[in-house]
Amino acid sequence: EVQLVESGGGSVQAGGSLRLSCAASGRISSRFMGWFRQAPGKEREAVSAISPSGSTTDYVDSVKGRFTVSRDNANNTVSLQINSLKPEDTAMYYCAAGIPNGWFWRRWKTSSNYNSWGQGTQVTVSS
Repeated sequence: EVQLVESGGGSVQAGGSLRLSCAASGRISSRFMGWFRQAPGKEREAVSAISPSGSTTDYVDSVKGRFTVSRDNANNTVSLQINSLKPEDTAMYYCAAGIPNGWFWRRWKTSSNYNSWGQGTQVTVSS
């Protein structure tokens, strides 16, 4: 199974930006990819997802207009540009590779729809 490694996290002030990257050990050009986050004491939540070609993306309401997901299939990477950071964005961010199926978009926010996960990269936003 593909191995995923996130990077790019850090500590920033509110209003700042970060660009998270997810590098895959193998080809991900046919895989839906997602980003999740988990804050201390909270459940893991979906943030964004992107189709294999990159032509379709989706976001949870709380990040729409601030987060942008993209991918580079030639280099097997997925990125998450996060702008206008808020303290409530503080969390460990994970990328994940979706299970190939025909109903991904109906369940993209569900963790069980993914079968490969990275170790996470920490984002901390101070006010």
